[in-house]
Amino acid sequence: MVNLSVIVPFYNVQSYAPEAIRSLRANAREDIEFILVDDCSTDDTPEILAEAERELSGAVLVRHESNGGLATARNTGLDASRGRYLTFLDGDDWVEPGHYPRLLAAIEKLGCDFVRTDHVSCTARARTIARVPHGRRGVVMDPREAILPSSRTTSVDYAYAWAGVYHRRLLDDGLLHFTHGLRTAEDRPWIWRLHREAKSFAVLGMTGVYYRRGVASSLTQIGDVRQLDFIRAFDQVVDETARDRDAEALLPKAVRTYCAIISHHLTSGRFQPRVERELRRRSAAALRRLPSDVLAGALDSMDLERATRLRRLRRRPAVLNRAAGEAA
Repeated sequence: MVNLSVIVPFYNVQSYAPEAIRSLRANAREDIEFILVDDCSTDDTPEILAEAERELSGAVLVRHESNGGLATARNTGLDASRGRYLTFLDGDDWVEPGHYPRLLAAIEKLGCDFVRTDHVSCTARARTIARVPHGRRGVVMDPREAILPSSRTTSVDYAYAWAGVYHRRLLDDGLLHFTHGLRTAEDRPWIWRLHREAKSFAVLGMTGVYYRRGVASSLTQIGDVRQLDFIRAFDQVVDETARDRDAEALLPKAVRTYCAIISHHLTSGRFQPRVERELRRRSAAALRRLPSDVLAGALDSMDLERATRLRRLRRRPAVLNRAAGEAA
């Protein structure tokens, strides 16, 4: 019987995949399977994974014939999984020895739909503990109660799929798959859906996952047009939340977060001029799609600098936005 499926997508991470696989080996147990998804890598990653399939106990290798992105690779892993519980790891990260057995024991003891955990953020040699923004630890509660307030960072803003473990009934209920084809922010609609529709969750102060930041090949470090998928992701968050039974209470949180992410990207300085023009065009259109009353409240609650930036962008004539996009 497989109690835990660990889904690990890999794409062109030959420098980091061996460490990820070594960490999986230090968590191997007869009731744990490791679904290794090669998302059509073009470096030496496929050879590394072929060796892991032979030598790593519990390894199951699945290959994509074309690159689909992280969301699609995770979905492939979910479809191939057999575990009673499921979790994720990215191919350039790693976990400490014994983390998965401890995580499995924790959710079995709590008996809830999903558990969220802290993690260690790694930049070069620096190590920083990143905590779930939720004060109550080890207490099973309704995940809807952890969405608000709108003005503070909450559990839905901690959108790391690998920072936790999830009961298979969530997969059976259609809550664990990611939006196919999203190249970035794929965790955002996913975590909102979990908090709106799952019945129970808990937060634990476990820090067994090591998240490698600043990887040059990571999409978060590449300022190309794929980064703009955050707009599609947050459009989905807003649309689904607007249909929720508690939309009046929850929608201001979704809209305010969307605005904050737009502002962050506008000032990040990571985009090429052509992509930055497209970012401004799509962001202006996104702001105009938002419910005007909810948007007004969200902007009023933000600091003056960000609110002014977004108000100016929203007022930008649509014809000029289209012209800029065509010129790009």
